Amino acid sequence: MSWEWDPTLYAGSAEYYARGRIDYPAALAAEFELNGSGRLLDVGCGPGSLTLLLAGEVEEAVGIDADPDMIAEAERRAAGLSNTRWVCLRAEELPAGLGKFRLVTFAQSFHWTDRPRVAAIVRGMLAADGACAHLHAITHKGVATAVPLEHPSPPHAEITELVREYLGPVRRAGRSRLPHGTPGGESEIYRAAGFTMVRRIEMAGRVVTRDIDDLVASVYSLSSSTPHLFGELQPEFEVDLRELLWRSSSSGLFSERAADLAVDVWCP
Repeated sequence: MSWEWDPTLYAGSAEYYARGRIDYPAALAAEFELNGSGRLLDVGCGPGSLTLLLAGEVEEAVGIDADPDMIAEAERRAAGLSNTRWVCLRAEELPAGLGKFRLVTFAQSFHWTDRPRVAAIVRGMLAADGACAHLHAITHKGVATAVPLEHPSPPHAEITELVREYLGPVRRAGRSRLPHGTPGGESEIYRAAGFTMVRRIEMAGRVVTRDIDDLVASVYSLSSSTPHLFGELQPEFEVDLRELLWRSSSSGLFSERAADLAVDVWCP
């Protein structure tokens, strides 16, 4: 069965997402050379992880996401900010009367969309000096490093195996499965829509410290292991997960190096 989007893709993940994902580096905001003017559209914003990082650098930041709980969590986290707007909307429903934007961002979201259609729509939503930024990022876990770490590394391989014991060997995604993972080839999609890549931003990952609750949240933040996928076995799974983590670190703390971040900036 081929994968098709459905509303359960991230069902139940909103309360875990912000805690379970490693933050984007604060220095990323300066890389976009924003000056407080213009508008930002963050497509597939989740709980506002990137939107809120950039909101202080633009006149207005608009985040859209198809999951209503993600939008509610973004609104909660943005409390007190007057220049943010959150809309429950699929990318395919754009432009939705939202207007023109100086910067449109896709942070770990483009692959969930009808990419040729969405790229073409977004190109038409850019202001004359606008750009589209595509973030290549892994934020639910870190990467191997030769640098000595203060705490043990998280047992990611064992966590993956535990999830498979409960959910089966084929990656889950909403009501469907993704045996071959999410699609790549983003550059070809953008070029076919009329974009030209003007530059790539690269930022090295930093070492972070995470605790057991962070790592439990990281599992539930994934489309492949959202809480609802476990059904009645979810409490049992979490007990097993926490026991695994305690066995891996008696202090309950872990260190790991965040993955490097790359951002492709495209102009129409």
